[in-house]
Amino acid sequence: MIETVRGMCEALAAERAAGRTIALTPTLGALHDGHLSHLDRAAELADVMVVSIFVNPTQFSDAADLDKYPRTLEADLLALGAAGVHYVFVPTVEEMYPDGPTQTVVTAGRVGTLFEGASRHGHFDGVLTVVAKLLDIITPNVATFGQKDAQQLFLVRRMVRDLNLPVRIEAIETVREADGLALSSRNRFLDTNQRRAARSLSIALEAASSSAERGLDATLAAAQGALMGESLVQLDYLKIVHPQTFMPVDDGHHGPAIVILAAMLGTTRLIDNEPIYLG
Repeated sequence: MIETVRGMCEALAAERAAGRTIALTPTLGALHDGHLSHLDRAAELADVMVVSIFVNPTQFSDAADLDKYPRTLEADLLALGAAGVHYVFVPTVEEMYPDGPTQTVVTAGRVGTLFEGASRHGHFDGVLTVVAKLLDIITPNVATFGQKDAQQLFLVRRMVRDLNLPVRIEAIETVREADGLALSSRNRFLDTNQRRAARSLSIALEAASSSAERGLDATLAAAQGALMGESLVQLDYLKIVHPQTFMPVDDGHHGPAIVILAAMLGTTRLIDNEPIYLG
């Protein structure tokens, strides 16, 4: 475990000097099997696995949400050790932001203000800024990001292209519970009834996928129908976006698309998505 930027840079400089390649998996901690699935792929792609654990304050627009985010460092370190991770970078807020929030910020553009960005103002600017900092500190050959956070994955890939960053972004498929609910560090906050109702999110995505050949309207209607009657699910958005632009598809769109949704169950926010082929 390394806590300082200088220590991390020095350790990895030695690895690179020895000719080893590096994979980075950035996390906020509170690790689950979804996070650990990244490491299987990282081990295939690079010689050295690095996991960062940092609850980044600049991506939380709600101070209460930041305070509530689970911190399970001891358990995380045990899991990462068992998985064969070589380095865990665990900086403090003061180490990452020694002068307070940075005056230089990577902005997410229009897509960053939609969907998750509309409900969490400034969230993606905070995400991209800290990811840029981590990529600069670690300088990995490859970095893994989860498909479950589809909008984040899109924006990170766009940042890497726009800024010509020398790193490969590897998407890792969503890992689900046996009943289909996507794994999330926030699932632990659901009570028994909310956990049962949360299953409707993946059911809605399954319904959308099954109806995709009938076009946009039928796909949305199928997903909305699957959510009807779940009073504990307060839908924030349900949209179908183009994978190349992450903007809503046109009515007559035929081809690849992604169904994205977000909902509140009590005070817990859950997101999910499913790639489909419309028409």
